[in-house]
Amino acid sequence: MISQAAPQIARRFRQVRKIWRSEGQRGISDRARTVLASWIKPKAEMWPVRPEDVIAADLTRPLHASSGRAKPGEPIVINWVMLPAAAGSGGHTTIFRIIGHLEKNGYVNRVYFYDPYRGDHQYYEGIIRHYYGFAGPVANVDDTMEDAHAVVATSWPTAYPVFNAACMGKRFYFVQDFEPHFHAVSAASILAENTYRMGFHAITAGRWLAEKLHTEFGMAADYFEFGCDTSRYCRLPDSKRKGIAYYARSGAPRRGFELGIMALEILAKRRPEIELHLYGDKIGHLPFEFIDHGLVTPDQLNTVYNRCFAGLSLSLTNVSLVPHEMLAAGCIPVVNDANHNRIVLDNPFVRYAPPTPHALAMELEALVTDPGFESLSETAATSVRSATWDAAGASVDAAFRKAVQA
Repeated sequence: MISQAAPQIARRFRQVRKIWRSEGQRGISDRARTVLASWIKPKAEMWPVRPEDVIAADLTRPLHASSGRAKPGEPIVINWVMLPAAAGSGGHTTIFRIIGHLEKNGYVNRVYFYDPYRGDHQYYEGIIRHYYGFAGPVANVDDTMEDAHAVVATSWPTAYPVFNAACMGKRFYFVQDFEPHFHAVSAASILAENTYRMGFHAITAGRWLAEKLHTEFGMAADYFEFGCDTSRYCRLPDSKRKGIAYYARSGAPRRGFELGIMALEILAKRRPEIELHLYGDKIGHLPFEFIDHGLVTPDQLNTVYNRCFAGLSLSLTNVSLVPHEMLAAGCIPVVNDANHNRIVLDNPFVRYAPPTPHALAMELEALVTDPGFESLSETAATSVRSATWDAAGASVDAAFRKAVQA
């Protein structure tokens, strides 16, 4: 036994010595925490959808939801089924912006939480009341949903209870990203993809998703263009720009975090005088100096943008709201070159670069050294003034009315 253990002990000792020499105490402690976390985490992880809801949804049979038409002059009633909202969630922000527009146009909106994790309903209701400003009815999807003209899934896990619900209402799917790509190839990615075969009517964030869902899954699909809150995001007078902003989401693989960090490391070596501003998640230690903003308010974020020549925003699936917000503040977004990004952004001031660390760093550096930057920044800011959330809301309003009004 001892003779068998000795080589393993020696191997581990050599490994620890190499880590210590190259990474120091931080490298040792990071690996120790990783091992400890793997020991204490449950062997079976909680899914974002309950298995019983998946089993209840027999997709070999057509959807049999009864749909009542809204009569002329009658308010359209919508049941929105969503995962509990966190403050600052981009997806929920968009949903409630659209809901707010619909309310102004006479709709009745109800929110139903779908929560496989069984969180505190009162807490999450407080978030959508106080952070998102929703004043309508809020309930749990496990309670019986009332009849409505439209019942809307807002993410792939919520599509299953929407499919299974007994209430009246035409089924819609408010799609903000291609969610099978949120997962490795797995049961979860297949279950997410299956929701596009449920027979719902899609309303998507941007044209790329509408075309993809219609072409690949045969879904009826409308879309809205991304809006930009130019009352929050704008060029500030006399702002002094000397940095680069990076939307850093270490917990969201679709935002290409590691790729962005490598690009910034290259840029930091080439241009050590440039401030690097990271926001989104608190990052901690990196191999270069940076300002770690973490989660910020819109007003704080606008201040960051106005300190920066350019911003790095990587989207490996559908784009986020970030590039439009950067443009409004005169901060030029550098985005990974991809068909979905070009289709949705459709703005001549966005800079595209191949998704390699060196190409991204070169594009950022080119903006920092551009002698005509001030004029470029001013013109870029004006390019998104017509991209309003009222226009986005009007597109969604038209899609609902076309589908449910008599």
